[in-house]
Amino acid sequence: MTRWIRFEHAGTIGFGTLADDTIAVYDGDMFDEPTATGVTLHLDQVTLATPTTAGKMLALWNNSRAMSAKLNQSIPPEPLYFIKAASSYLATESTIRKPPSYDGKVVFEGELGIVIGKECRAVSTADTTEHIFGYTCVNDVTAIGIIGKDESFQQWTRAKSFDTFGVFGPVVATGLNPLQLSVRTTLNGQERQHYAVSDLIFQPAEIVSFVSQDMTLYAGDVICCGTSVGVGSMRPGSVVEVTIEGVGTLRNRYDN
Repeated sequence: MTRWIRFEHAGTIGFGTLADDTIAVYDGDMFDEPTATGVTLHLDQVTLATPTTAGKMLALWNNSRAMSAKLNQSIPPEPLYFIKAASSYLATESTIRKPPSYDGKVVFEGELGIVIGKECRAVSTADTTEHIFGYTCVNDVTAIGIIGKDESFQQWTRAKSFDTFGVFGPVVATGLNPLQLSVRTTLNGQERQHYAVSDLIFQPAEIVSFVSQDMTLYAGDVICCGTSVGVGSMRPGSVVEVTIEGVGTLRNRYDN
């Protein structure tokens, strides 16, 4: 397993691999044979960035058996997904901001994120292993009151795409078996979500294959696999942590 990380140091953005608290710095392209520089940095010397510069972030709705049962929803015959704007991206330890134009409830959603490693178009489920680079933690923040605000049109993109609402990191971990992972979310230190990825209706390989029939995926793109029971609202001052073993903990404060 390798944990890839992006960071800001001395006014420039770099990337490398993380082991304990030490970053081995690399040059080139994270997704295409990067070269080790021999330079190392300590975590306290850098500011963490999002682990990829994703061209797009897609996210699934109704992909948890437990959540589907709780909400009395039918199992969808195919993945249901929406898009989050690239301007919404936020790194770990950065602050999620309440939208100035919205006074309603804002909720956290802890999820597993798939990171694409190379161009992916119309691939079979079996072939997705060549295109999935690794996995990350996601907090799919949502202005929940906006989705159904207008009865004529559900506003998923707007509700999900406010600045700072596309939270992911702290790293991209390669070499993990997603079926053996679980997602744990805490709010102010109290556990609110703890679910197995194996409970998802559509697993990562199926999701990537399906989406690739619709649109081309590129290296660095992120797909959020959907959340489970335990989603809840945040108040200014709240701290949300999403933890996946092998990936680490995505930690963010929510504030005005």
